[in-house]
Amino acid sequence: MDAPGWGMVDDGVVARLRAIVGAEHVKVDDGAVAAFARDATPLYAARPDVVVLPGSTEEVAAVMRLATSERLPVVPRGAGSNLSAATLADAGGIVVVLTRLDRIVEVDGDELLAVVQTGVTTSALASAAAARGLLYVPDPGSKTVSTVGGNVATCAGGLRGLKYGVTRNYVLGLEAVLATGEVVRTGGRLWKDVAGYDLTRLLTGSEGTLAVITEVTVALVPMPPATGTGVAYFASLADAGRAVARIIADGVVPATLEFLDRKCINAVEDFAGLGLDRDAGALLLFGDDGASDLVEQNLSRMARSCEKEGATGVTMAREVAESEALLAARRCALPALARLAPVTVLEDVGVPRPRIAEMVDRIDAIAARHGVTVATFGHAGDGNLHPTAVLDPADEDAAARTKAVIGDIFDAAIELGGTITGEHGVGAAKLPWLPARLGAEQMALLSRIKTAFDPAGVLNPGKTGSVFEPGDDGEVGR
Repeated sequence: MDAPGWGMVDDGVVARLRAIVGAEHVKVDDGAVAAFARDATPLYAARPDVVVLPGSTEEVAAVMRLATSERLPVVPRGAGSNLSAATLADAGGIVVVLTRLDRIVEVDGDELLAVVQTGVTTSALASAAAARGLLYVPDPGSKTVSTVGGNVATCAGGLRGLKYGVTRNYVLGLEAVLATGEVVRTGGRLWKDVAGYDLTRLLTGSEGTLAVITEVTVALVPMPPATGTGVAYFASLADAGRAVARIIADGVVPATLEFLDRKCINAVEDFAGLGLDRDAGALLLFGDDGASDLVEQNLSRMARSCEKEGATGVTMAREVAESEALLAARRCALPALARLAPVTVLEDVGVPRPRIAEMVDRIDAIAARHGVTVATFGHAGDGNLHPTAVLDPADEDAAARTKAVIGDIFDAAIELGGTITGEHGVGAAKLPWLPARLGAEQMALLSRIKTAFDPAGVLNPGKTGSVFEPGDDGEVGR
């Protein structure tokens, strides 16, 4: 292996893995292993030596004891739907796929919580909660396929982030396996518990570099009795940005406040035919939930705020079906853009809310300078933007130009007081920019924390807090 000091996955190791999880749950043949050489991140690939699918926490612990004793890199993985190359085996070794841990242990309406194994999909948890009249709030765009464990590992966001928060706000407790094979339980079933360091929060968003999460206890909330949605069109994103500021200043905290730029509007309309205004420079999707009279009042207030800031048109959904159609306009932005070229690179940066329009202008200028098509959509309420580049791999230098665009976008976000990732995570894709975002002191602290949890450094090397870094050629791995 490229990284010095790693052990080798030889026949003896494979035999021991088969003894732990069963031969049918160990993959070594080229075809099976190749399926785990990529996740949802374009332009990145890394082939593991072996893929293991444990069926219990005890099996995960045994795999970790073996990996640490033999100094074999281990990459925990759920559905592989992340967009930061966070589940790629940069140093080879073992990919531990946790999708067999897919049991919903309980949904408790009295305590307003659920306990699930890490491989349960987000949508399955949401459906189980909804059947009890409850809401699991986090709603990442990948929720139909992404796992709860993956959402926790990356601290996934979603459309409800402004009003309700993100994944970390709903994680009460974790069961996790350390690199040494020790099983720890952090947090629990309590909403208030300040005994000791908050290891639950530390592991949430740690991208599998500190421990392998096997079970999650999450908070639920009562299902809102009513929801409503509207859409406002503007001549420019700057006008939409001012409307966002006015909405927040008016004391409304929307459940949904999303934007699409002109490129996205046209791509979505070509894709879904929802009747969007193609002439608009920007679209602002706003919505709320709660008591029906309050929802109606807040929607009217948001509509007036948009009109005061020069909205060229405001449409309110008259029924649930129309509301779902409007939300679909935002949710289908990525598949719509994916039709423009064979490869779609979706990024996420965050800036202070008042600087959204300025950041989009910077993105457009960067894209034009490098000759790359980039459309932008995102969460207007919390300043999280998703610049999305499309490219044709037949263009020999397209990948290099796209990588240059992404780097310049990260630099611009930091310059504007923002961040290189609002919800996707760092992974291997953004690790080169992490020191610029955090500074040398925090990077050193991350490294010390990593060493405390994982002395041998076997967990997800090449990601946050790791000393082994991927190459800079756009293709991580060996």
